[in-house]
Amino acid sequence: MVDAYWSIGKRIVEEEQKGEKRAEYGIYLLRDLAKCLTAEFGPGFSEQGLRNMRQFYVVFPIRSTLWSELTWSHYRLLIRIENENARKFYGEEAVSSNWSVRALERQINSLYYERLQSSKEKSPVISEMQNNVNSLNLNPRDYLKDPYVLEFLDLKPDTHYLEKDIEKALISQMQKFLLESGRGFSFVARQQRIATDTTNFYVDLVFYNYILKCFMLIDLKVGKLTHQDIGQMDMYVRMYEDKIRGKDDNPSIGLILCTEKDEIVAKYSVLQEDKQIFAAKYQLYLPTEQELIAELEREKQILKISQDNQNY
Repeated sequence: MVDAYWSIGKRIVEEEQKGEKRAEYGIYLLRDLAKCLTAEFGPGFSEQGLRNMRQFYVVFPIRSTLWSELTWSHYRLLIRIENENARKFYGEEAVSSNWSVRALERQINSLYYERLQSSKEKSPVISEMQNNVNSLNLNPRDYLKDPYVLEFLDLKPDTHYLEKDIEKALISQMQKFLLESGRGFSFVARQQRIATDTTNFYVDLVFYNYILKCFMLIDLKVGKLTHQDIGQMDMYVRMYEDKIRGKDDNPSIGLILCTEKDEIVAKYSVLQEDKQIFAAKYQLYLPTEQELIAELEREKQILKISQDNQNY
């Protein structure tokens, strides 16, 4: 996802630089491009989102300087830091110390870099930083993404897939899925059976996060999130807690991956307050550079026609 957003930012900057009236051109380009990309590829391409992608490329113009360990949420914090040395420091510390997004945000807000540079005695500042990180409760939300971009599965768009098709594709590309999932995840099982006295239940995918020290159950859904999906995951997590979780493990978490989240269902369900059950959208692909170029060219022509009509 990070690479894709970098490419989008690069294209936007290049197109803006070609415009004769850059400020006005950029405003209309971002606004209209956001509408087109959102309609074509779904949420994640708002006007503000595109501004962030543009700023991302401006701040990190060399792709090889990106930290592959960091997520897009980390980078959205880093691109706001004007001081290049501070930005590099926070990025390197986030990687080496496995900072979550919340931990990175706290350190930036506490001016950790600035205080470290101005202090004659470094040890107290470093100790405070470590205490700040340790004081943060390990929140599963900091380790889950929304959306998950599964373009590495190379599944064709506009094709009807079953949950088992997505599951099979994920298994065949497990290493890439683990990288997309974020820090600390390892694969445990596929279609893991949870047996009761009367029935057998099967969890699509099970992972373990060694940072959170807990199991994560994933249920794959093709279509919009429903209250039945939430109820089913709630039952899976409760059963896993009762029958499988070890004494040294933290409470298990459940993640429902769906192609469309229903915010009303999410709001009036256990997802609103439950700290163990989550739902996230997955996208099978992001716009390719060719698709992005085509959209940019189309928007340029529309803008040109509009300007010509105004001049006329």
